[in-house]
Amino acid sequence: MNRLYAIVGEDIADSLEKRLGVRPAHLARLEALKNEGRLVLAGPFPAIDSNDPGPAGFSGSLIVAEFASLEAAQAWADADPYIAAGVYAKVTVSPFKRVLP
Repeated sequence: MNRLYAIVGEDIADSLEKRLGVRPAHLARLEALKNEGRLVLAGPFPAIDSNDPGPAGFSGSLIVAEFASLEAAQAWADADPYIAAGVYAKVTVSPFKRVLP
């Protein structure tokens, strides 16, 4: 039985150019989770209070998805293109309990 896990990536400073370079590969992995019915939500944290932060870019990302175990969630997170490209300075994977909605 799958359980929910939250994956929080924290960007390096000035990550926008690196983000944009590997964003298609990052999104393809999220689409795969979505198509499997395992993705609850995913998106970036704008670096400023705006849905379109422009050159300010993003400070990180949040993904909430179903995985068989914490180890499986960590392995999936470790394989993210943003890690390979040096976008994320740190990634934290934690069990997540959905209460609402």
